[in-house]
Amino acid sequence: MNSLNAISPIDGRYRSKTEPLAKYFSEGALVRYRVQVEIEYFIALGTLQELPVHECFEQHPGLAEKLRDIYRTLTDTEAAEVKEIEKTNNHDVKAVEYFIKRRFDTLGLERWKEFIHFGLTSQDINNTAVPLSMKECHEEVLLPQYEALATLLEERAAEWKDIPMLAHTHGQPASPTTLGKEFMVFAYRLRKQLAHFAEIPFGAKFGGATGNFNAHLAAYPTVDWRAFGNRFVKESLGLERQQWTTQIENYDDMAAWFDNCKRVNVILIDLCRDVWSYVSMEYFKQKIKAGEVGSSAMPHKVNPIDFENAEGNLGLANAIFEHLSHKLPVSRLQRDLTDSTVSRNVGVPVAHTLIALASLQKGMGKLLLNEQALYDDLERNWAVVAEAIQTVLRSVGYPNPYEALKQLTRTNQKVTAETIAAFVETLDAAPEVKERLQHFTPHNYLGYKVS
Repeated sequence: MNSLNAISPIDGRYRSKTEPLAKYFSEGALVRYRVQVEIEYFIALGTLQELPVHECFEQHPGLAEKLRDIYRTLTDTEAAEVKEIEKTNNHDVKAVEYFIKRRFDTLGLERWKEFIHFGLTSQDINNTAVPLSMKECHEEVLLPQYEALATLLEERAAEWKDIPMLAHTHGQPASPTTLGKEFMVFAYRLRKQLAHFAEIPFGAKFGGATGNFNAHLAAYPTVDWRAFGNRFVKESLGLERQQWTTQIENYDDMAAWFDNCKRVNVILIDLCRDVWSYVSMEYFKQKIKAGEVGSSAMPHKVNPIDFENAEGNLGLANAIFEHLSHKLPVSRLQRDLTDSTVSRNVGVPVAHTLIALASLQKGMGKLLLNEQALYDDLERNWAVVAEAIQTVLRSVGYPNPYEALKQLTRTNQKVTAETIAAFVETLDAAPEVKERLQHFTPHNYLGYKVS
């Protein structure tokens, strides 16, 4: 397969942006994570003196690291071997078990190989392997990308903290703000949602066929299998074991993670649309790269395509996150198979998010501030200082100031600096009050800035 015959743009057009995700969400990665869970489980069983596996590790010093090398050095050829086994037995997790048993044969561990996958069902492997892949992708790829964008927005907010800008509410001119503050709004919102990730555990199911450790207790009733399971999932895999489950994990923690990603992406969609609007208002120009074409027919165009691309991919990501968070926690009775095929697509919305983040980073890097356009827009809208004037007049007890400013500003006559100055002079107010009112302009009536 190459980028020209890939069905999905994730593995085609955008492969260069999504390549890092292959380590976590490809079929080969899933095989490796399953092998890892099986191997770590066998090693953990070796800590229980009640089980013969304990003797295996006593007789083979350094065995744990040799076993870990099975998944740490797993090659594409070996992953393909697992898939070949699956073609015969038609079961993906059982194929992993048989693959490891072959490796045990080469290591002279035939006596203990029936303790591979001991007492487990396939979902004890899947419902630890997939959350583990998500956790590592979150920590190593997605969260750093989200945080890098938040940092970039904070940098732009600081850079543009003193740039006055006409605000628009309902699409109409409103009280002035600063460009830096408006970008800080997005950075602030983003940081708030990113902080919530720390509150969401990466949960895992580990408890046998229907979640009760039935087979484990039948074989070794003196072992506290729940305590063992908690210890294994936490210490060996870095996950949180769900205490009460059916055959599959509850998926509530996973749904919370999907929903948090979705909230972050909604903020970024809002950012894309605002920056797109600023470009259309010419508050920003865009850097031109030699050889690039903005339109196939209109040579003058430099389109805000990075923000449009990001918005489209964020929308796709959120549509899939939405389905995942609503579907996965719902399963008939103790288990149906719908979660299996759906959970294979966890990497898809992450990929679309990664594409969007790359486009946003690129788009932000191409923005060129057009201060003259911001200045001119403010200068055309002197009516916005009416709020300042009427509020100061209220504070000094002037009668009906709102109505007086309403009459001035809601006519078809254009409000200018001269209009405002003339109006202030007609007021029956103290000289110091008039002097204070004459101070306000659309360029300095800004409120608090980014500090």
